[in-house]
Amino acid sequence: MIAVITGDVINSKTGNVKEWLPLLKDILSSYGSTPKHWEVYRGDSFQLALDPKKALLAAIHIKSVLKQIKTYDVRMAIGIGKETYSAHKITESNGSAYVNSGECFENLRKDSLALKTTHSNIDIPVNIMIKLALLTIDNWSPVVSKVIKTAIEYPKAPQKDLAKHLNRSQSNISEALKRGGYEEIAVMNQFYVTLISKL
Repeated sequence: MIAVITGDVINSKTGNVKEWLPLLKDILSSYGSTPKHWEVYRGDSFQLALDPKKALLAAIHIKSVLKQIKTYDVRMAIGIGKETYSAHKITESNGSAYVNSGECFENLRKDSLALKTTHSNIDIPVNIMIKLALLTIDNWSPVVSKVIKTAIEYPKAPQKDLAKHLNRSQSNISEALKRGGYEEIAVMNQFYVTLISKL
């Protein structure tokens, strides 16, 4: 079983590629090497293959990076399934994970994140949770995005360490985490991991 995230950068055409592309490549490279595990193609589209248990938080992590610049956001579809053909380039690999990811991406309408497996008993509850989470995530400010990104990267760090790392007061960090719904995202992710572990 693998997870494949297919995504594209919102507002990439009106923005400056030098602003968002290095951020995108940097965050994708923290999950694997290119072109085997990830690739940016057609200008502003990308694919990333990774462990299914890490996929939801990785998608939120990617959002937290791009949303640090007010203009941008990311649309992403998480497909979970098998990889029946592993190529040198992720964009040439194949299997149900890739098909699910592609179909899910094609069906993204108003939502900027969704998931597709071959199990509706997983897809339905997870997508409801994602929809609710997006009510907060879609409204993250650049400051909140940066704090959430750092908290995802240092999950065991106490707030005072995050504050030191970001050169902010602890009350600033606490407020940003609250506004960004970090605690709720962590609970959602834990539930997601439990469900995916049963596949």
